[in-house]
Amino acid sequence: MPSVETTMSKRLETPGTSGWARSAQPGDPNKHFIVSADCHANEPKDWVKSRIAPEYLKRLPRLEMKDGQAFIITEGNRPWKIKTDTTDWGPEDIERNKTGRNVAERIADQDRDGIDVEVVFGNKGIHAFGTNDPGFSMAMCRAWNDWAHEEFGAHVHRILPMAQVPTLDVAAAVAEVQRAAKLGFRGITIPVKPEYGPTGMDQRNYNQPEFEPLWSAIEDVDLPLTIHVSTGRDPRAASGPGGAVINYAVHCCAASQEPVANLCASGVLERHPKLRFATIEAGIGWVSGLLEAMDEAFYKHRMWVSPDLKEPPSYYYRRQGFASFMEDRTGLVSGVAHDLIDNFLWANDYPHHEGTWPHSTVAIERTMGDLNDAQRAKVLGLNSARFWNIDIPARYRSLGDTV
Repeated sequence: MPSVETTMSKRLETPGTSGWARSAQPGDPNKHFIVSADCHANEPKDWVKSRIAPEYLKRLPRLEMKDGQAFIITEGNRPWKIKTDTTDWGPEDIERNKTGRNVAERIADQDRDGIDVEVVFGNKGIHAFGTNDPGFSMAMCRAWNDWAHEEFGAHVHRILPMAQVPTLDVAAAVAEVQRAAKLGFRGITIPVKPEYGPTGMDQRNYNQPEFEPLWSAIEDVDLPLTIHVSTGRDPRAASGPGGAVINYAVHCCAASQEPVANLCASGVLERHPKLRFATIEAGIGWVSGLLEAMDEAFYKHRMWVSPDLKEPPSYYYRRQGFASFMEDRTGLVSGVAHDLIDNFLWANDYPHHEGTWPHSTVAIERTMGDLNDAQRAKVLGLNSARFWNIDIPARYRSLGDTV
């Protein structure tokens, strides 16, 4: 395991900003407008209990101890081991674990990192997708939406929570999309798959006609659709040597390719040209390869392809699809080569350990040296402003930041 010192050293590495007209550094008068497209709440322990029907209380995600070890117990997953011994943690690891518990703290922390606007997803609340009981999932999601609206609703100039909408019951999902829009939410998030667990031929999926009312509802309220990583199944599918790496790279991040293919290849995006969507926290290095693979199948398997799209699948992704990342230099280089920079959204994943907070400036310098200033401006904030309809402050517009 890398030492605390080694990990910290890697977080602080930077080649500098030689040749950059602007930077990501807080306090720089020429700083880019920066949106973190993926952050997480730090909900209080009782966020759901006072907002959900009594019959669900015994089924809620909870912390249990067994033989001195703490586990998160949820309905759809194996017990999730939680590390309580923090003796080998560094000061920033501990800080990340405790921060983000109120609005004032979040804003101060993001100011420290140079972030102008953050998009917030559930932390404890994201477990609401981990069940195949449509009533239970909707009850938890509605509770989270109510909490998030109460907590962040008055701070939309800085914090944009995404309304959680489970998709097991399409009619109920449509109703929650409409309720979220009336509450003032600026975006919707759905799970990677409509049914929780491994993909199977008999499972419903987003390419199927029964989800048409949902796409129409999201398009009608003109809210962007997000799909956060690890919300369709328990990502811990591999055990043994290297399991943590295998699970992250394959069973977690790679699973986000499935909904992209579903939306692009099935005609959903062709039928709903105003529906825009983004995969969240799954990286971007795979995007160009997936688009090429879908197009190859589209052209070479035309005798079996249905529906008969007017354009290849990649066309619809370029027009309506986005993907967020934290540190993915390979993906950015590929994005430049394949003209996908307009589709990428940077994020610091505050306050999670895998994120770049509070050293996002140097992470950006490490990964974006191959971009020009206009490309960096798009990836750091302007693409997100376009995706979420964010008003760009006047001080940035005076520097030329527009969408």
